[in-house]
Amino acid sequence: MPWGLWARQVGSVARLEVKKSFLSKRALWIYLLALLPIILTVGHSLVESYRSRPGCSIPEDTMIFAGIFQFFYLRLGIYFGCVGIFTNLFRAEILERTMHYYFLAPLRRDVLMVGKYVSGMIAAVVLFTISVAASFLTIAMHFGEEWRTWLFQSAGMNQFIWYLVVTVLACVGYGAVFLIAGLIFRNPMIPAAIFMVWEGINGFLPAFLQKLSVTFYLKSLSPVQVPVEGPLALLVQNAEPTPAWLAIPGLLLVSGAILFLAARRVQRLEVSYTE
Repeated sequence: MPWGLWARQVGSVARLEVKKSFLSKRALWIYLLALLPIILTVGHSLVESYRSRPGCSIPEDTMIFAGIFQFFYLRLGIYFGCVGIFTNLFRAEILERTMHYYFLAPLRRDVLMVGKYVSGMIAAVVLFTISVAASFLTIAMHFGEEWRTWLFQSAGMNQFIWYLVVTVLACVGYGAVFLIAGLIFRNPMIPAAIFMVWEGINGFLPAFLQKLSVTFYLKSLSPVQVPVEGPLALLVQNAEPTPAWLAIPGLLLVSGAILFLAARRVQRLEVSYTE
């Protein structure tokens, strides 16, 4: 098998598609999604720096960030960012009537699919790892030297690395799901909305159903768990977190299986610009 040729073709497609992903006007709202939590954390730190006494301690600020990560990044920011990036990898070409240029090229369709997925991963990972890193590093910067000491000599760096790992895995999993959604459904927003509801109610489902979602494994890998308080705590089902040595390979294997199905689907994809 000409693996070298396929690798070069994947690289060529990825380079071309990355330019589209980053420079397209369609991506503007995704940039705003990635920017929003940075504005919040910088604003929080600026407000705290003007107080005579800090309103939060470093552990409290890291708990605030854990809430931002689990409830904004995983359920909204990265989720909808991947919807916007990956569902459009093929749908945008069809809507713009340019898909046939790829299909007429001497290029296997599954190689094309891999190249497009790689480009989507580059775009999503770059945007959201930068966003997560900037948010984490700025949320408690008003503590100055104390914050830097906690980052480099305490638990800070371990948390920082795990947040980045979970961000990359979220892009891998959601990217695979929404790539195949863009190939199967004429309007991928409908399955995206249904999947969002499923992911959103994950904590209230029985333990065995919680494990049928991406969010469950991402939460298991998150370095800080956010407790649910108030009336909702009575409804939450506390499933045993999956250890990292199972959660990471599991997410990668499921994502690989979805991409295999996407490769099969793209082989049978027929383009009709009359729709």
